[in-house]
Amino acid sequence: MIELERVSKRYQMGGEIVTALDEVCFAIGNREYVAIIGPSGSGKSTLMNIIGCLDTADSGAYRLDGQDITRYSPRQLAAIRNRKIGFIFQQFNLLQKLSAYENVELPLIYQGMGMSERRARVHAAMERVGLADRMRHRPNQLSGGQQQRVAIARALVTNPSLILADEPTGNLDSKTSVEIMGTLRELHAAGNSILLITHDANVAAAAPRRVRIADGHLTEETVPEVPA
Repeated sequence: MIELERVSKRYQMGGEIVTALDEVCFAIGNREYVAIIGPSGSGKSTLMNIIGCLDTADSGAYRLDGQDITRYSPRQLAAIRNRKIGFIFQQFNLLQKLSAYENVELPLIYQGMGMSERRARVHAAMERVGLADRMRHRPNQLSGGQQQRVAIARALVTNPSLILADEPTGNLDSKTSVEIMGTLRELHAAGNSILLITHDANVAAAAPRRVRIADGHLTEETVPEVPA
């Protein structure tokens, strides 16, 4: 589903050139659940931004669902993001003046979807995350865990090829973090592809496949087999 071939990205910081990604080769198959683990400055945010079509590589190739999007324009990448990628962020990124319902509905409005189909999609997504009774609440009327569930519903509502979760438990207490990771596990079991970006090895342990990133290089981590 996702293929990166010798992808590199460099930034200029002051008078120094920093290599964030160095000829990275990486692939995610359909219905996979993969964690990318790395500390701050390791290149994981750059990798996430390229996979999420928020940034482009300096060199190499990127294919999503078999489609080469390496040279797409910003407008074309925005269309791909809206159709194929659902984002879950550490800061939730909800619009405070909108209700939970309206936050989840927004990507469908950008797609130009009709009102009746939008309503059905939003209701289904909110029910799926257990917040059907909180649809008219604004973010400041919801707990952190509930806000993250709204963000998950927003990520799901477009039926994306990939759910990209960037430090999804970073602003949550330990109990709520466990609940959110359980929700991601349920989504994966239901057939969703998930890419989890985290610095926390304990959070990454939820993923069946784990990849470490350091100094712009990826290393597959061996995951012990569970005895039958």
